[in-house]
Amino acid sequence: PIFGIDTEGKVTEWNAKASSLLGFSKAETMGKNLVQNFITEEFKHSVHEVLVAALAGKEAANFEFPMFTKHQEKRDILLNATTRRGPNGEVIGVIGVGQDITQIREITGEQE
Repeated sequence: PIFGIDTEGKVTEWNAKASSLLGFSKAETMGKNLVQNFITEEFKHSVHEVLVAALAGKEAANFEFPMFTKHQEKRDILLNATTRRGPNGEVIGVIGVGQDITQIREITGEQE
């Protein structure tokens, strides 16, 4: 999934893969706070910190956290958070590019 937030943490981008994976349409997510509305309680702080760091220009690679679908199914996401800049170089938000690693985690968990 690919999503974007503005400097206030509100969703500005939500691609078709994010919609199909998590069950929330683009219309349901746009303008809502990503962390408060779509991140599980136990990971709100750490995801918030990653996004704040990306807003400050410190990008994160391979940050793993769970998201829950609209129907409360857990999905493990591996995220790269990249600072998004405007035409004059000012920070205007963050783009998150994630990979659903749920099946990989289930397979490796079964092998342990």
